[in-house]
Amino acid sequence: MAKKRKAAKSSKAVKKSRTAAKRPSRGPVAIATNEKKGIKERVAALTESPLAACKSEKDLQAVLNLLRNKDAPIEVRLAALESLQAASFSVDVFASCRGDYLATLRKIVDDPDPELRQRALGLLAREKDGFAQKKLLEGLRNPDKALVPTEKALQLLSYDVHAEAYSAAREIVNNPPNDFAKREALRLLAADAAAAPLFERILRDKNESPEIRQISASALHALEPEKLQAQAREILLDTSEHDDIKATSLTALTQFGGHEAVTKDEALLNSVDRLSNEASTKVKQGARQFLNKYAR
Repeated sequence: MAKKRKAAKSSKAVKKSRTAAKRPSRGPVAIATNEKKGIKERVAALTESPLAACKSEKDLQAVLNLLRNKDAPIEVRLAALESLQAASFSVDVFASCRGDYLATLRKIVDDPDPELRQRALGLLAREKDGFAQKKLLEGLRNPDKALVPTEKALQLLSYDVHAEAYSAAREIVNNPPNDFAKREALRLLAADAAAAPLFERILRDKNESPEIRQISASALHALEPEKLQAQAREILLDTSEHDDIKATSLTALTQFGGHEAVTKDEALLNSVDRLSNEASTKVKQGARQFLNKYAR
């Protein structure tokens, strides 16, 4: 008799467990994944409770499935991504979720929605994810496979630069699709010790835009400051140079020039002296700061 009662209780417990499993869950995740709810309500449920997805494996998988679901409203999917991203800042809480989270990000890097695609790639790039790097490089080499614009791909690759990224950036500098891409390629190459000659050439090329030349001056200073000093001197002796580049050169020499070498350089001092009287307002100001430092 006792065995029958025990078996009956066990049977009821199993049925109760099965019923609970079938019953819709409650809470933020349940609201967010409920297609009958309005978009605003679903988004609010995710944004107001960013840690909800990590409360159970079931909730985590529900939010990840929502993120992957191309048929779900994009506003809700983006909110799911933001919720997971916010939760990831709680390292201890999110540790058990991280693997599935990164795997899901990799699955949506080619999503039809460009914003979701870019955000997923950005998050993976910050994690120095090899899969994302491969996809970004592939897009730089073959524009038909590009998941984000060239300039954005270069920005994301800068989180963890490898030789392949430097090679791709050089190709873009030589044949840029637009000025934005060229600027980002140069910024990425600013960490490449072998790129100093390239920056020297661009700095002295008057056919380049002042902005591109200024980026090159900054990169050259970081890589080989002595070479920037030498180039800045030549620029200030050139009466046909662009004012913006003269101003950049004056700043470089004023802040980082060798005091003894500059004070003995009569040609340079005379040239800057002329600029302090005859140049544009911006250049005059830089020239006077230069002369004040070097006691002229």
